[in-house]
Amino acid sequence: MSNHFFAYLSRMKLIKRWSLMRNIACENIAEHSLQVAVIAHALALISNIYQGEAYDIGAVAQLAIFHDAGEVLIGDLPTPVKYYNPQIKKAYSHIEELSKHKLLHMLPKELSEAYEPLLFANSNDKNQRLVKAADKISAYLKCVEENAAGNGEFTQAEQAILKELDAYEDIWAVGYFLQHFAPSFSKTLDELG
Repeated sequence: MSNHFFAYLSRMKLIKRWSLMRNIACENIAEHSLQVAVIAHALALISNIYQGEAYDIGAVAQLAIFHDAGEVLIGDLPTPVKYYNPQIKKAYSHIEELSKHKLLHMLPKELSEAYEPLLFANSNDKNQRLVKAADKISAYLKCVEENAAGNGEFTQAEQAILKELDAYEDIWAVGYFLQHFAPSFSKTLDELG
């Protein structure tokens, strides 16, 4: 057995996101995963403090760190391609599952048991739903930053993703984050000062 799990994860920095779009600042899945983890952590904390929820903040952050790990073997398929039709989406999901299984088998059994729930999170799990919301917020913020830098390539994507975030209206922290923290992402460094 090969123990290449962590070497493969280190290659997350080589997988580019938004590959069909002209980018002012390129983003890779390692950077994206960190941002999703930071946002998911914040959403859980906001939910716990302001709404009396009981999210396990550490568990949420861990799920977010690994949410795109399977892409180190298959790359990041652009959204217009991934969601072009149900057959492509289903096939890509299957390939992503196979990729995660391959990654998992790169670990000794004792460690794979600990990583399995991070790679194969239950989509109906409350923590996983929060990570999905954080993933969408991260994509939205990328669009905001690109548009603020004068890149109109992301205008339609920003509007579409903002509309998709409506699906998370049951997570109060999503609206709170968008209202209180997202506007700063369109500001220059001097404006933030």
